[in-house]
Amino acid sequence: MAAPLLAELCDLIARHVVESGAPLAALPNIVLGLETGATLPCIHVAEPVFSLIAQGTKQIEVGDRTLTYGPGEGMAVSIELPMNTFVIDASREKPFLGVGLRIRPEAVAALLLEQPGGGLPPDPAGIVVGTMPEALIEAVIRLLRLLDHPADLAVLGPAMEREILWRLLGTPAGAVLRQIGLADSHTTRIGQALQWLRHHLAEPVRVSDLAAMAGMSATSFHRHFRALTAMTPVQYQKQLRLHAARARLMASAESVTRVAFAVGYESPSQFSREYRRQYGQPPARDGRLCRQQGPGSASFKPSV
Repeated sequence: MAAPLLAELCDLIARHVVESGAPLAALPNIVLGLETGATLPCIHVAEPVFSLIAQGTKQIEVGDRTLTYGPGEGMAVSIELPMNTFVIDASREKPFLGVGLRIRPEAVAALLLEQPGGGLPPDPAGIVVGTMPEALIEAVIRLLRLLDHPADLAVLGPAMEREILWRLLGTPAGAVLRQIGLADSHTTRIGQALQWLRHHLAEPVRVSDLAAMAGMSATSFHRHFRALTAMTPVQYQKQLRLHAARARLMASAESVTRVAFAVGYESPSQFSREYRRQYGQPPARDGRLCRQQGPGSASFKPSV
């Protein structure tokens, strides 16, 4: 990896980041991350995204998988995934610096019309981490350079975002990206079931019902679901429920019992056990800490 490329990328991110993890006003599909030290675990639901690290190291836990990536390496996510992310290498002198691009299915679909072939593996994962080619890093740099030339953003910004996605299609992460743009891919069909889960997380659900939503047999659905998310449908729903519960506890001082029932638990004691196992604190105590730290703390927002 050419050091000058990463050095320029670091400079661009450091100069233009306003709030770590927040979309840029001038480029709403772009997120910049800067952290001056190791962060607490950030447990959140990631949407389809491509992220690239310029400096520092980040660790990701998804289901039973643990992934680590650093300078010159990128991550591509094809589906909404509950994940635990944290920066493990950063300091004031050498902060963590990264950039993320939100991936829109229609943008990927348009590119696939220009790139026939390139099928999917039988059971593609929903997240991939790997080294990114210099041509892709150069495309990211050219996009961020536009922030120094605001008059060019409206015309050149979309074209450069398109180039980044095109370059990404040519990497091993391309299989992840193609899933997003294919209307009948397993990812898209399972994604429809995931949307239902997110909007009905307090309701009981059977795998057979989710499989029917995806137009798949229960056996096939379970296998592809596990390959994509590194967890079972029940584990996925539990992650969503705990995430929603933490958001409620952060927003107001609701009783633990009320929150447990609101997100679909029938037993407050089971909720408290699983919450503590996930977040390291009982729900009432963690809720107080959440409210004290506020939504802008590193525990609640991914850097990139």
